Amino acid sequence: MIRVRVPGDKSISHRAALIAPLASSASVVRGLSDGADVRASVRAMQRLGAAVECAEDERGLTIRCAGGGLASGSDPRLDCGNSGTTARLLAGILAGAGIAAVLDGDPSLRGRPMRRVIYPLQAMGARIEYEGEPERLPVRLRGRATGTLRTLRHRGRVASAQVKAAVLLAGVLARVRVEVSEPALSRDHTERMLAGMGVPVAFDPGRTGGGEVSFDPAGWEGGLRGLRMTVPGDPSSAAFLMGASLLGGRTLRVEAVAANPGRIGFLSVLEEMGARVDRDPEPAQAGEPLETWTVHPPDGLRAFSIGGDRIPGVIDEIPLLAVLAARARGRSEIRDAAELRVKESDRLAVLARTLEALGVVVEERPDGLTIQGRAGRLRGDVETRGDHRIAMAFGVLDAAGDADLRIDDRACADVSYPGFWRRSIRSAAGLAQVDPRGRDE
Repeated sequence: MIRVRVPGDKSISHRAALIAPLASSASVVRGLSDGADVRASVRAMQRLGAAVECAEDERGLTIRCAGGGLASGSDPRLDCGNSGTTARLLAGILAGAGIAAVLDGDPSLRGRPMRRVIYPLQAMGARIEYEGEPERLPVRLRGRATGTLRTLRHRGRVASAQVKAAVLLAGVLARVRVEVSEPALSRDHTERMLAGMGVPVAFDPGRTGGGEVSFDPAGWEGGLRGLRMTVPGDPSSAAFLMGASLLGGRTLRVEAVAANPGRIGFLSVLEEMGARVDRDPEPAQAGEPLETWTVHPPDGLRAFSIGGDRIPGVIDEIPLLAVLAARARGRSEIRDAAELRVKESDRLAVLARTLEALGVVVEERPDGLTIQGRAGRLRGDVETRGDHRIAMAFGVLDAAGDADLRIDDRACADVSYPGFWRRSIRSAAGLAQVDPRGRDE
């Protein structure tokens, strides 16, 4: 059996880096992802005047925040790099705090839509202007149109944890009531973290398919308590290693992984494909459930079908699942996943084009893919379009799936998983000794 640990969860790391500095007392958070995206969140808060110290150790990043909130008065330009999470959550923080700043990013991030998060913030009274192309970065926040923001009841057309988080953070910092309802359940890391810091966040599961989250400042004294936690392992990172172990026919144990219900939908897909996944509970961290997973490969992978309200829980793992489908027996189907067209790349198009070039029969639709699995060695080129999840998905196939692939941009994986290529993926495929930190030595 191969045993591994993966880097700290990227979603939780982002939220810790952005929310802990807002507390009125000191925070210490260990084990944050040391990928480029999370580092962008840390730098942005430092630029906004937050007292944040960042150090790297064997677990990843550790941040220490003195507390006291933000102190920026210089209208800074905040470079979010390639991180949509950084840009969208910062928009909520800046709107709620009434701070003027410009949010910008690299060319890839500038091409991704921002309207979904900007619109509800403008509806609350935030003054936000597009500096270039409409609905794209860069955007300038000029504070509030009135003395404070207005209450908001927002109904999302699609489940979006980033929109939900931005609205909640704006409401908390402006101390106005907000409600967000979704058609399906999205990850709830923001709600869990805010609740653990003393913020009255409520969830009502009964009104819509995804429920309604609300913040009501009535009776709240204000001020966020300091945050102290160790970030659990990233389930999306674990998914790539588990995929490699399945293709390589190896049993893999991944320790201390975040088991948030909104993040682990891919486990049921792996089980549908014939894998057995043992889940052993671990002590929770700051309201986040933890588990150790052991995945046992089947004699051969079976095809799967996913869509509907299962998609939000597997959205980051679909590139991996598509690659596994190429090696499964039968015809796999992915539906209701049009959201993948506005990620770091048009992931549906890139997956379809690349798999077809490798000799896999793929049907591309506006909202998904149908993939006919095949046997035999796969050879060819992979153009990642700078998308870390595309690169890592085909890295799994290259390492363990009887393939000879030339991947054009392996470095793009560093935004979420430094060390993926040199040690982690080879370890999971049984090709190298295990690095217990899940990163380069």
